[in-house]
Amino acid sequence: MPGTNLTRAEARTRSDLLRVDEYRVDLDFTNAAGPAGTATFDSVTEIRFVCARPGASTFVDLVAPRVREITLNGRALDPAAAYVDGRVELTDLAADNVLRIAADCAYMNTGEGLHRTVDPADQRVYLYTHFEVPEARRLYATFEQPDLKASFTFTVTAPAGWLVLSNSPAPEPEAAPTGTDSAGVDGGGARAGVATWRFAPTPRISTYLTAIIAGDYHYVTDTYAAADGRVVPFGIACRQSMAEHLDADEIFDITTQGFDYYIERFDQPYPFAKYDQVFVPEYNIGAMENVGCVTFAEAFIFRSRTTQAAHQSRAEVILHELAHMWFGDLVTMRWFNDVWMKEVFANFMAAKIVNPAFPNVNHDLRFLVSYYPTAYAVDRTGGTHPIRQELGNLNDAGTLYGNIIYDKAPIVMRQLERLLGPEKLQAGLRVYLKEYQFGNATWLDLIKILNEHASLDLTSWSHAWVEEAGRPSI
Repeated sequence: MPGTNLTRAEARTRSDLLRVDEYRVDLDFTNAAGPAGTATFDSVTEIRFVCARPGASTFVDLVAPRVREITLNGRALDPAAAYVDGRVELTDLAADNVLRIAADCAYMNTGEGLHRTVDPADQRVYLYTHFEVPEARRLYATFEQPDLKASFTFTVTAPAGWLVLSNSPAPEPEAAPTGTDSAGVDGGGARAGVATWRFAPTPRISTYLTAIIAGDYHYVTDTYAAADGRVVPFGIACRQSMAEHLDADEIFDITTQGFDYYIERFDQPYPFAKYDQVFVPEYNIGAMENVGCVTFAEAFIFRSRTTQAAHQSRAEVILHELAHMWFGDLVTMRWFNDVWMKEVFANFMAAKIVNPAFPNVNHDLRFLVSYYPTAYAVDRTGGTHPIRQELGNLNDAGTLYGNIIYDKAPIVMRQLERLLGPEKLQAGLRVYLKEYQFGNATWLDLIKILNEHASLDLTSWSHAWVEEAGRPSI
């Protein structure tokens, strides 16, 4: 068994067999309070899913120090036998299934799964999740692949004074019940200093795009008023010790410009209920496009006067992550060989908005010096690879995030816009987003749509520039 390294063949088999409808995830972080904390937290997952071939077998993914309970359709499974090497084996599936798994999951300090950190400035505790590629299985039991989308309902119990955010709007916290005693009798009353947040169900999204933020965060709010009258709540969060440096007005302003542009450009309203941006410490990457709850490295909070270039770079990252709400979150790749699509479109679209936002910058020159030298330098080496490549397993997916995707792909996308013309490209993208919304698609699905809006066949162009490595020579 490959364990945590899911293969593409296994993912295809599981996708053909299952339709996942709903996750209900209960998390208890009350033991995270205080500088010492504990090593694990309580995680209970209930998954409702349909099996196309009753009687078949499959597996669910989980990385946890201890699994306490596994129940499938009312039938108790022995955790010691069923949970092996990061997988819970499920046999004799029904047409409609309910799986419940209770586990002790681990707080992490590596930036994977649920990261826990204590601020040395004031000993406040901060939790945040990071799941790409893919670590949601460190927080709850999952079918960990992007094409098994589902609705997620999170319930979080945590210290009463904390901020708790997720993909859905934050509800008013309730007093946490005392729970049950050893005989299973409800004790009644409430737990002192503890609260429970019950989030509304999300639309259908992929597991790696779910998010939980919890801790003593500083939080600033605003709203976005769309042309159609809809109001989208905005929020920005950071550590309390960073609050004095948070320039929320500038961040809200560039975010508003992005909302205006993308909604008009894509002819598609913002697809989710709210938009939070959370600046977190000890982050492994620059940012992550969790649905409605984007996380950023807190290096993007400037603690002193800085250059216009730094402000522009931050604006590009903010707009890049916002673009993902449509490209990557609303429409998601079926498998990780198309992860480059969401990244290149996010880069490409963000640049469109940054141009007028920073009018005294030569944006064509900046595009050239930002992308071309690195793209050509990598593409002439023996270590280059196609922009789109076949990936056999999850471990290979982690190798994709490099200069070919982030530097060469934007150049190729600019070429595509010039081949088609901006209007035809925009028309094709609008069709793509509408046709596959809340679902999954591939690069070839997009090429098929763009061919219908073009006077040329893009199949050979795609093969030469996207599916082959190196620089085509004349």
